[in-house]
Parts: sequence; structure tokens; C-alpha cells
Amino acid sequence: MSNDELQLNVSDELLWDPKIDSASIAVSADDGTVTLKGTVGSFREKQEAKKAAERVWGVKKVDNKLQVRFLDSFGRDDADLRGAVLQALMLDSLVPTTIDASVTNGVVTLTGTAAWMYQREEAETVAGNVTGVIEVDDHIDLVGQTPKPEDVEKAIKRSFERNAKLDAKSLAVESTNGTVTLSGVVGSWAEHEEAVDAAWAAPGVTKVDDRIVVAY
Repeated sequence: MSNDELQLNVSDELLWDPKIDSASIAVSADDGTVTLKGTVGSFREKQEAKKAAERVWGVKKVDNKLQVRFLDSFGRDDADLRGAVLQALMLDSLVPTTIDASVTNGVVTLTGTAAWMYQREEAETVAGNVTGVIEVDDHIDLVGQTPKPEDVEKAIKRSFERNAKLDAKSLAVESTNGTVTLSGVVGSWAEHEEAVDAAWAAPGVTKVDDRIVVAY
């Protein structure tokens, strides 16, 4: 697929998604790498634009350079915004109480600890959905017991084999002290995300070293 075709397909996907106002988004493509530039009205919309681009066949990587700009009526001072973020985090049962947040110029910094990656991601999502947030900087540490490396590897490989979207034979898994290294080749970015998500779901994983190649 040519760069022009990929650029057009991503632009069409952004236009197709009702959660995104694509009028102020510029798209460029270079050998599978798609760059998004322009402005959107919320941090969530910025993330949705990235997800939309990643859905397009032929995309290997998305460089999300979109900026969040609010109407004056949606602007909030940092103290008020921090209170709203903390309240949102507290009300979500998936977010552990060990996570804290600070705000500087609309940028939320998350700190603290979590036992699972899904808890960390939930905190990011919750904070990013608060009106007035322009960016989320995640410094949450993953902590917990570390199982035997061979047990982690087996658990992830079995997850790959159960997943209808993945070719388990094309992927390799290695585990050392909570760090899982993934390697191999997949046929789409969607497959790549399925593999990474499966690795994060294994008990004791605190880091995923993603070396998977997306080859169309």
C-alpha cells in the first residue's frame, strides 16, 4: 500500500468514527508510520483518534502529536482539576486506593502502585475522561509477587493459543524477574495489541519488552 493510500484510509477512518471531530486533524503516512497533527477538544478524543488510526490495515505505528485545546468555558484551575480527578479515581472500583494524582497546567501525573496493568490502564482512562485534562503522565509502579519465569511463559503461551485472533506459533515469550519479552511476527496492529494485552494479563508481569514485528 502506498503512503497516499494509507493516509487516505486513516483519514476516512477518523471521519467515520462519531467520537472524533476530524475537521482539525491532519494525517501523514510514511512506510506504515502514521502521524496525527492538529487539535482536538479533549484528551479522550486524542486517544480515540490514535485507536482509530491503529485499526487501519497497513498501520505499523501511530505518532500521536494531537494537541488538546478547550473552549474557555471548559478551562479549570489545577487545584479544581486535581479534586475532580481524585474524585473520579475514588469512585471507580477498579482503581486501587494506592494511586494518587497531581496536576500542573492541565497535565495529570499519576503516581503510586498497582498490582495489575489493567488497574493502571483504568486509572489512565478515568483521569483522561475528566473535563479539563489535556494529558496524562503515568508513573504508576506495578508491584506484586513474581511467579516462576517458566510459569509466566506457559500462562502467556496458553493465552496465545486460546486467542482466535493470534497465531501462537509465530510468537515467542521469555520471562525474567517480572519482565516479559515478546518477539515474532504478526499480520496486523490489532494482532500486536492482542499479544501485548495477553502478556500484561499474566500474574506478576511488571514490564513488557515488545519486540513484535508487524508485517503486512
